[in-house]
Amino acid sequence: MTSAEVPRYAAAACQVDFDNPVDRDGIASHVDHMLAMIDHAVGGYAPFLPVKLVVFPEFAHAAPIYPTAAELRAKLALPIPNPHTERYVEKARQHGIYIQTGTFLECDERYPGAVFNTTCLIGPEGILSTYRKVNPWIPFEVHASPHDLPGYDEELFPVARTPIGNLGVAICYDWLFPETLRQLTANGAEVLIRVSAYMDPWGATPPMDWWTVVNRCRALENVAYVVAANQAASAGRYPPFSWPGGSMVVDFDGRVLAQADPGPGEKIVVAPIDLAALRHERASRRGHQPLAHLRAESFPLYRRTWYPPGRGPEQLSASGLERAIATAKGKLGYGGAP
Repeated sequence: MTSAEVPRYAAAACQVDFDNPVDRDGIASHVDHMLAMIDHAVGGYAPFLPVKLVVFPEFAHAAPIYPTAAELRAKLALPIPNPHTERYVEKARQHGIYIQTGTFLECDERYPGAVFNTTCLIGPEGILSTYRKVNPWIPFEVHASPHDLPGYDEELFPVARTPIGNLGVAICYDWLFPETLRQLTANGAEVLIRVSAYMDPWGATPPMDWWTVVNRCRALENVAYVVAANQAASAGRYPPFSWPGGSMVVDFDGRVLAQADPGPGEKIVVAPIDLAALRHERASRRGHQPLAHLRAESFPLYRRTWYPPGRGPEQLSASGLERAIATAKGKLGYGGAP
């Protein structure tokens, strides 16, 4: 593809403000509403740039409101694909777009007892990739990381090659681990997508605006666009937290191209993605190329195991997570709890 053929398009980060369903029957109405939001984004911004990428936040279908993986499997988890993903495929074909879904609580018969927090990249071709959250927000989230499962051999950090660029995604707390986005970039990602439910006070306003700071940092340190959709449910929806929105698009130099005003409430924010500019910068820069300049051998940290892998779904309980955290803290020399 020549530079003239590389598309310049708009990405839409969509935040939602839903009640959380208590069982699977409540998911369909959320999907109805998000499909309508896609129509609004594509139709409303058509006079400017074609919207080709639409992103929704973590927990857009269902949040892990039950304290055990067994309850989540019984009441909210779904296999992928499912009837809802089929509806997204139909919408992607209708508009010729790519949709990064909000997360599903996923069950997979290959991994009995486990629940994953999973987002799908869907295009006119169907489901192009699924990403399972590698770093659950412990100790609160009891769904599984693929890292936790003995013998798990699927790609942890898939990148989809599409006509609108190489797209990689990670979920919420994953973004506090620079290694997650660095690996996606090493796997070829040009647009890094964040599907998130980042709560107050770590949201989009100083002095604790981790949401904005981290999105900008991951963009500049990987020379990549970031399209980040955050949960915007008001405090009564998913207590005990409030969800500050602030969904945003950031360019490869860390510039915020567009951002929703902080605060709860459904919003759509749209900004351009210029792949030709990104590819030119990556090809021409000799300075500020952190991945190309990475002296990986300098970091013995990565030759050690910290958080124990392969523990199995039987350890996905509050007590099992606390034991694993204590093990990692002991290795770091942090000592016991105060």
